Amino acid sequence: MRMYDLIKKKRSGESLTREEVQFMIREYVADNIPDYQMSAFLMAVYFQGMSEEETLAMTQEVAHSGEMVDLTAIQGVTVDKHSTGGVGDKTSLIIGPIVAACGVKVAKMSGRGLGHTGGTVDKLESIPGFQTTLTRESFFDVVNKVGFSIIGQSGNLAPADKKLYALRDVTATVDSIPLIAVSVMSKKLAAGNDCILLDVKTGSGAFMKTVEDAITLAEEMVAIGENAGRKTVALITDMDIPLGRNIGNSLEVIEAVDTLKGHGAADLTEVCVDLAANMLFLGGKGSLTECKAMVHEVIDSGAAFDRLVAMVEAQGGDSAVILDTDKFAKAPYVHEVKALKSGYITWMDTESCGIVSSMLGAGRETKDSEIDYAAGLILHKKVGDFVEKGDPLATMYASREALFSEAERRYEEAIRIEDDREEEKPLVYARVTRDGIERLA
Repeated sequence: MRMYDLIKKKRSGESLTREEVQFMIREYVADNIPDYQMSAFLMAVYFQGMSEEETLAMTQEVAHSGEMVDLTAIQGVTVDKHSTGGVGDKTSLIIGPIVAACGVKVAKMSGRGLGHTGGTVDKLESIPGFQTTLTRESFFDVVNKVGFSIIGQSGNLAPADKKLYALRDVTATVDSIPLIAVSVMSKKLAAGNDCILLDVKTGSGAFMKTVEDAITLAEEMVAIGENAGRKTVALITDMDIPLGRNIGNSLEVIEAVDTLKGHGAADLTEVCVDLAANMLFLGGKGSLTECKAMVHEVIDSGAAFDRLVAMVEAQGGDSAVILDTDKFAKAPYVHEVKALKSGYITWMDTESCGIVSSMLGAGRETKDSEIDYAAGLILHKKVGDFVEKGDPLATMYASREALFSEAERRYEEAIRIEDDREEEKPLVYARVTRDGIERLA
């Protein structure tokens, strides 16, 4: 078998067999196929696409290129949630405790932020003492005792994906939907959960800018999950506006606590209720209606908040900052951004809002950048809100006063204030299952 022939076959629009995919991935990981040949293959996929069988074969082979996590030591059904990334997306910190309080296990491996998107691991590490690196046995122990645990990605999960992504990043093939699906689902399969909920974001702050592209990606990923024997559902959720009001690491933990106590932002609460209900549905807890009722019950009773406290303590964190969020370290400098005119906010560039947070010190530009856990911004007004000239739009937090000038300029460019109010957009556009697409808006 020769890589040359596989490139030619894909270039002509044909599908590779499972044996051909296995040969290609295994030989590439072993450094027997050069980058220039794999680059040619990726570009052929970009233009020709991949069949369902071919995508599944490639996903499984990439997943099996490294360690496959065995979660059988965890008692009960395990459900994972994956978000395609966004701004202000602190949903894992909220839905993990909710789902655990309802009796379904969540054993989650999360990543760090890069660029304009925040990472769950960075948010958790803003809690003093919190350990995101645990032994596999300790991880299982926390999940069994508390019901959920979130740790950083560890071990040798899907090394083929790391090599392929690095190549896609420099060959303009990152936005190939089949290749995105392979990348996401190979790591989800390797992580070992019984069920997978996919939160596919769409809008200005998301990778998928249109609803239709988000649905196409969701269909590919759901098909991979189901064909690999994992119960899989995808929700298409809005990321045209930052989720919630807080952007930044400890600021987002604070907002997660507020939401678990029943007084979070309406949009964040609604999305989390939908995500958690679908995770419980996958975990066999009943109909979606019944699962939503369970979600509201554990929020109202405080049971979900108690699970967050228990998880923080179990992983070495100081729960005092969760019980009283005023105890989080404060940024030494605070700056208020005010409206330059009166009117309705009709548009926000969500990606730019994430970049503003990074400019203030909350994000990293490279994987080695240090972050300021207390930095970020709180949005007082969002799309649809009316503002008077001089009203506060946002409050910025940073360790140096000099950071505010450029950040304020970027933020002002990221919003539009006009005389007429824009029509309100839905928060959840569609639900994708093995049975098809249910359009919700």
